Amino acid sequence: MESETASPNLFCEEDASTLNERSEEQDEDLQYCSVSDADNVFVEMPLQREIAFRWNQRKWLKRARSDAIKWIIDTKALFRYQYRTAYLSLIYIDRFLARRWISEGQLWNIKILSVACLSLAAKMEEIRAMPITRYHVEGYNFQGNTIQKMELMVLNTLEWKMNSVTPFAYLNYFVTKFCDEETRRRELVIEAAEVIFTIIGEINLVEHQSATITAASVLAAYNFQLSKTELDSKIDLVSSWGSSEKEHTSSFYRLLQEMLTLKTPESAAIPLNSLQIDESTNASRVGTKRRLDFDDGDQESPS
Repeated sequence: MESETASPNLFCEEDASTLNERSEEQDEDLQYCSVSDADNVFVEMPLQREIAFRWNQRKWLKRARSDAIKWIIDTKALFRYQYRTAYLSLIYIDRFLARRWISEGQLWNIKILSVACLSLAAKMEEIRAMPITRYHVEGYNFQGNTIQKMELMVLNTLEWKMNSVTPFAYLNYFVTKFCDEETRRRELVIEAAEVIFTIIGEINLVEHQSATITAASVLAAYNFQLSKTELDSKIDLVSSWGSSEKEHTSSFYRLLQEMLTLKTPESAAIPLNSLQIDESTNASRVGTKRRLDFDDGDQESPS
């Protein structure tokens, strides 16, 4: 059991010189590899064990979350982090907001929460995570000890359960399941990733299973005009799924159809550099939340 007085050092020792070392590396989340029968068993086991959380997306909070998504995507590109690192940080944010109540208008709380969640996600996923002092938010000057305090609050709020499954864990599996054209599979991995990052601003990530998001995104990237019969035939290829998982995937695919048709009528995949955040989700609030409070001295005024 951890001592209550323990204060683990969450800072990383890498410096900015590590950025250049990955400049030529390809994001490993987007590298297709074949899936064997043994891999199928390994991947299918956790498909039914993902837990969904809900949080109330108030109007100001939806805007703040959209800004957080943009900042995370921009910072991911700057630090050359993996796709799954950015996505994992957003899972942390949504899980945190399901348990903590942030008073209306306290935008600085969302800003520092974004920094803390991306920093923690990087420590979980990256070989070299940038020190927290390297994370900059325009208009704010968060000190390292303040960010570290927020990291600890996130860890405690999420009960140190930080190893959430992201959709990128299932990309190769579903690409192999749904695409018979081996020459297209590598391209399809990238296209599906673009679909995933197109819709993250539209949904509460923890309301949907990662496997469902991946399956629907791969199908949408493969062909976002599948008929119901064609869609059902593809989904039936996932033998481990019951009617509930199949129904959720079908519904999510239909949602993607509407979104992709609205955004790009001639293309199923939207490049990340044209990402538009649409705040349209209205989720219901359940459970009891604790109010997020800092001492007055912890808040850094906008510069």
